[in-house]
Amino acid sequence: MKAKHRRLVAVVAGVAILGTAAILALFAVQDNIVFFREPTAVLAGKVKPGQRFRLGGLVEMGSVKHEKDKATVDFKVTDLTNAVPVVFTGLLPDLFREGQGVVAEGKIDDKGVFHADTVLAKHDENYMPKEVVDALKKSGKWKEYADGAIQDAR
Repeated sequence: MKAKHRRLVAVVAGVAILGTAAILALFAVQDNIVFFREPTAVLAGKVKPGQRFRLGGLVEMGSVKHEKDKATVDFKVTDLTNAVPVVFTGLLPDLFREGQGVVAEGKIDDKGVFHADTVLAKHDENYMPKEVVDALKKSGKWKEYADGAIQDAR
């Protein structure tokens, strides 16, 4: 075999090995990928029941209800257009409250209720997760004032 052919075989074999490694790596991390969705996208059916994702938006005013066991909390996450009901059992972050930005991670059931196993809240009065801000701006519902307050722009 000529040197030219040996190099070609080596290059083809190298590309095949790298391609196989990349495919195996993608399959390995596939279960750990968690996408961000806003309530409007969830209600539009862009998420299948049982699929793990992050739901972001604002905690809807007047929607927080503590169950009798005091460990379970029901609330709604809104993007100021639509709202998704959320159920969470556990300790909420100290800064969790109505009207504030929140990102919840979990799965939605076939009834449209999001079962969160993690809830993240903003860490000061001027912060909201980037994904939530982008979703609100995209929907045209974002309006920020000089003092950092956020208001429905409808």
